[in-house]
Amino acid sequence: MRGILALVFLFFAVSAMAHDAPSGWSYDPYCCNGDGESGDCQMIPSRTVTIIPGGYRVTINPGDHHSVTREHIFTLPQRKAMHSPDGAYHLCLFPDENTPRCFYAPDMSE
Repeated sequence: MRGILALVFLFFAVSAMAHDAPSGWSYDPYCCNGDGESGDCQMIPSRTVTIIPGGYRVTINPGDHHSVTREHIFTLPQRKAMHSPDGAYHLCLFPDENTPRCFYAPDMSE
C-alpha cells in the first residue's frame, strides 16, 4: 500500500513540475497533461479574449494554442476562471481541442 501511495505522490509531483507557464508558475495538476511543449495548457494572446457580461468569450484559432486546428469560440463564466499569477491569459484544452478544461485570467481590475 505504501508503494502505491508513493507512486501516486511521485506522479503528481512530477506532473506538477512539468506543467509550468512560461513565467515559471505551475498550472494546477488537474488542468494539464503533458509538458510545456505538448501539454494541454498554454498562454494565449490577450487579443483572443473579450470580457463579456458574466465572463469571457475566447475566440481561438490555429497558432493561438498548439492544440488548436480550427477556430473555436468558447464562452466561459467568470466564476470558473482561475487566477493567473502572471497577468496573462492561459487556456487548458482536454481531452481534445473542443473542451476547455481550465482557463486562467488576470483579475478583472488589472
